[in-house]
Amino acid sequence: MSVLVFVEGLNGEIKKSSLEAASYGSQVAQTLGTTATAVAIGDVNEEALSKLGEQGISKVLYDGDSRLNQFVADAYVKVIAKAAQQESAKVLVFSNSNIGASIGAKLAVRLNGSLATNVTALPSINGADFTVTRGVFSGKAFADVALTADVKIIAVKKNSYEVSANGGTTATVEKISADLAESDFALLPKETMMQDLDGGVLLPEAEIVVSGGRGLKGPENWHLVEDLAKVLGAATACSKPVSDMDWRPHHEHVGQTGITVSPNLYIAIGISGAIQHLAGVNSSKVIVVINKDPEAPFFKAADYGIVGDANEIVPKIIEAARALDK
Repeated sequence: MSVLVFVEGLNGEIKKSSLEAASYGSQVAQTLGTTATAVAIGDVNEEALSKLGEQGISKVLYDGDSRLNQFVADAYVKVIAKAAQQESAKVLVFSNSNIGASIGAKLAVRLNGSLATNVTALPSINGADFTVTRGVFSGKAFADVALTADVKIIAVKKNSYEVSANGGTTATVEKISADLAESDFALLPKETMMQDLDGGVLLPEAEIVVSGGRGLKGPENWHLVEDLAKVLGAATACSKPVSDMDWRPHHEHVGQTGITVSPNLYIAIGISGAIQHLAGVNSSKVIVVINKDPEAPFFKAADYGIVGDANEIVPKIIEAARALDK
């Protein structure tokens, strides 16, 4: 029972969430007494692929077809399925990302497999029993799910598994081709709205996110969010009411009905913390809340909280961050 890990690239490098998936997959392979192979698609630096050996990957199958530089679900599924067939893979692992969500169900149908998304821990394997724990109800509960099909597909929740770094190990990189036809590109994305208007940090992939809400009082105060994000190298985001009032574009809306983020640091400025917003950010490793209302529900979910006026507090944080950067 070999393990196949799908890794995603961004600007030629491997996404951190995919490094987590690779580390997870290699640990599953070790438990099963087999090896882990990765499959990569599109614009990814081959040097970065070879470094996946540090995460326990022994081999990488790479399809560099330029048509795959842009995500196309049907074409990606065909390549991954070809890799799974070539490696006789019975366990497939990928990140529970936007791309992962798009291809997971398609792969399960194509390979007649069991699918578990939002997985938060390594599987419990006892003979034929293969059980995983996944987050449910927007992360408020967990469920143990048995994967009973011959092929088991696991989407690992971001920030739920640490990236391993063995060091000094190099994965071999081999070409793979799924003989893609024009029909595989029949459905092309017309536009993607994950990147901010200035071409900055991709919100779903950001390690640090600075987000603002109605507590900022108006779009004229949004410079507080942007200035802090700039000094921290962060992406900017907003609550749903802010996007509904057209203070900010809708692709910056974070929450249950918007984008889900899993940064190492999430800073919420003037956001009360409604349950719908929390559902989109509760995978963040550290949450910092700045709000002048001491009863704001967000403080209950925060790791650190500051009660006060954002117009007074945020400039001081920016000044301190700039001093550390010198």
